[in-house]
Amino acid sequence: MSTIAATSIAVPQPKTGASTREWIAVLAGMIGAFMAILNIQITNASLLDIEGGIGTGVDNGAWISTSYLIGEIVVIPLTAYFSNVFSFRRFILVNSVLFPLFSIACAFAHDLGTMIVLRGLQGFAGGVLIPMAFTMVLTKLPKSQQPLGLAIFALSVTFAPAIGPTIGGYLTENYGWQTIFFINAIPSAIMAVALALTLDKQPMRLGLLREGDWAGIFTMAIGLSALQTVLEEGNKEDWFSSPFIIKLSIVAFVFLVAFIWIELTVEKPLVKLRLLKQRNFGIGVAVNVLVGVALFGTVYILPQYLGQVQRYNAEQIGNVLAWTGLPQLLLIPLVPMMMKRFDARYIGFLGISIFAISCFMNITLSADTAGDQFWIPNIVRAIGQALVLTPITAITTAGIAPSDAAAASGLTNMLRNLGGAVGTATLGTVLTKREQFHSNIIGQSVTLGRDEVRTRLDQLTGYFMQHGVSDPAVATQKAIVALGQVVKRQALILGFADTFAVIGVVLAIAAVALLLTQKPRAGGGAGAH
Repeated sequence: MSTIAATSIAVPQPKTGASTREWIAVLAGMIGAFMAILNIQITNASLLDIEGGIGTGVDNGAWISTSYLIGEIVVIPLTAYFSNVFSFRRFILVNSVLFPLFSIACAFAHDLGTMIVLRGLQGFAGGVLIPMAFTMVLTKLPKSQQPLGLAIFALSVTFAPAIGPTIGGYLTENYGWQTIFFINAIPSAIMAVALALTLDKQPMRLGLLREGDWAGIFTMAIGLSALQTVLEEGNKEDWFSSPFIIKLSIVAFVFLVAFIWIELTVEKPLVKLRLLKQRNFGIGVAVNVLVGVALFGTVYILPQYLGQVQRYNAEQIGNVLAWTGLPQLLLIPLVPMMMKRFDARYIGFLGISIFAISCFMNITLSADTAGDQFWIPNIVRAIGQALVLTPITAITTAGIAPSDAAAASGLTNMLRNLGGAVGTATLGTVLTKREQFHSNIIGQSVTLGRDEVRTRLDQLTGYFMQHGVSDPAVATQKAIVALGQVVKRQALILGFADTFAVIGVVLAIAAVALLLTQKPRAGGGAGAH
């Protein structure tokens, strides 16, 4: 009887609200998640400047973003295990210090190799901060307050990628590309101090290192690194026509299959793949992956269009993208109130549908479509994105026990980022193939057998002869080249339009899939305290 009584006394009662100390810890964690996600995209608008600064070719510059993503994707599922080994407080504090240090070191890199290593280490430290912020929402806040915590986390995941190129572009154009690596210092310092003051000290459990799923860690790290490299380099190398891509794909396949087999058979798996058997978690993660494709994809495709077609500089691109971020600051905090009145599934469905509509609004691109014409679609996209992540996360984590919160967090965030990486690579390929398709179609119509083509060539020839070209043959050749550039530009515009359509279809699939989940209990989120 005494044992039963003691057990019943030890069970904590559900809390009605988190303390100020717990909220400070959660908000400090959100700073880390925001900065880590921001740094995925912050170099995108400034890539050409960084490439010039460290003296590398345009093709190799993509590794500046890729190495960061590899570091993040590999470490996210490791975070739950290492936070148990070294203690939650110690692990997050160490990485909140390492993250800005590696970031600042990137500003002093003078060659591509050094930059790749430092960005990889920055991504590794930053990747820790994302799932740990998510875990704090599910473990420090009671169920009634988890939707608010998830809304703040949603701001990090959707607002940070949208505003990243804006900040990066502004700093690069006005103060030089090095400054984008310094901005992590002050927020990280605030985060580290706040976490040090609010998180409870816990002993390290180094004995867990002997029980670690080291085979899973090894196969996952090799497999994910190889896969991410294939995704990043595939389109540039023309995919499987390249022996390098074929070999790397085999490595990725073998190691990831081995990883999945290990995780499903080992007694203490690194990644609890069995959680995917739960209906809401499995479907929710799949929806998260598809939304990741769209979130990362739109932030990748729109700057590419503005840079390649409209010749915008980094700051101009950032100003256009700002309108997908700023409205979310106003809207996302309202979502928890909506979730108290309406089914989270329908809110998520509405958000994804609006997001999809914003992409379909861009399928009628023309040579005249520039920054101003993206204003309304970007506002619509911001409204949709604001309604997406909080309800999806509440649905996904509804049946997850608090003891599985860290594992669920790692799996969800890793797969969403992986979805973004897969999506970006796929969309890059779609753009290339559709541009080639349209170029062939338009090229068949632009022939010397048509009167309007000959007339246009005569006009262009006359233009070049009036502007310093005395030889008619040279002027005619320049006219043919100029007409070819017009065809190429139009084909590129149509390729971008098709790519936006693909993103819209991906979101439509995600919206329908979300309706297959079960209605989460009031309050949403993971198990209560």
